[in-house]
Amino acid sequence: MKCIIVDDEASARAIVTALCKTIPKMEVVAELPNALEALKFLKHTQVDLIFLDIHMPKLTGVDFIETVNDPPKIVLTTSDKDFAIEAYGYEFIVDYLVKPITYERFQKCAVKLENALKKSKQEQLEINAAQSEEEDLFINIDRRLIKLKFKDILLIEAKGDYIEILAQNKRFRVHSTLKKIKEKLPESRFLQIHRSYIINFTQIIDIQDNSVLIEKSVIPISRSNRPELMQRLNLL
Repeated sequence: MKCIIVDDEASARAIVTALCKTIPKMEVVAELPNALEALKFLKHTQVDLIFLDIHMPKLTGVDFIETVNDPPKIVLTTSDKDFAIEAYGYEFIVDYLVKPITYERFQKCAVKLENALKKSKQEQLEINAAQSEEEDLFINIDRRLIKLKFKDILLIEAKGDYIEILAQNKRFRVHSTLKKIKEKLPESRFLQIHRSYIINFTQIIDIQDNSVLIEKSVIPISRSNRPELMQRLNLL
């Protein structure tokens, strides 16, 4: 979870940074002294979260909220309790921390943030799934264009200068790379779980040790890709 801290008081920025370090998934990528600097920073860097002071010179936190395009999640940090009710009128504002911020209160805020980000990711996956339900992919086989529906593709394997696509009990050999086809596949269905494999994770039958079973194919899972696969699954 990449975040920035925007506050005109250096001591306040230092306190929030120290609190962020108590959350393993939280990474402070910048401390900024005013909202104008934050706007400049966001033009070239994407973040998941902003800790934003309300009362700042030149451009207030409220002005910033009204100015920034497509804002990430925001947690307001301020000594002013009066803005709390108004703040929750903004969908992207997750929490409102009143200074001085205690460790216990910050931990509760971290739980809210994690839940909010998970919800946003799930909603985006559902949107992508709905959009891709009727989408398909054309592959070039011996100068013929063959249409494959995304839902019918089970897995793709890299084999040298080619990729092999398993779909509807058929195998198609295409002169391409995993990187190229990955860009055309919806994230709501597909995931690269190994340097040589992309799978349709909605077709997984079984997971054991470091491999998954799709139809009759056993596909290895790399250590680096396993966490994202487990996060995508609907675990009980």
